Amino acid sequence: MAAPEIEALAREMAGRALVLKVDTEAHPDLAARFRVQSIPNFVVFRGGKQVMQRPGLAPRTEMRRWLEQSTA
Repeated sequence: MAAPEIEALAREMAGRALVLKVDTEAHPDLAARFRVQSIPNFVVFRGGKQVMQRPGLAPRTEMRRWLEQSTA
């Protein structure tokens, strides 16, 4: 359910933020590193540092707000 929203958000934020999806089954090391316990799980980084993390499904408008707030 989240995949189409993530893809749309990536298009909307092109040039302002890098939005990507990670397959945690293929990369369990990343899931462990960021303590992902539920899918979907959204992590925002700024300057290489994690600035927020939220588990669960969220509307695209909410995800966009997270990104915009982290770059303000």
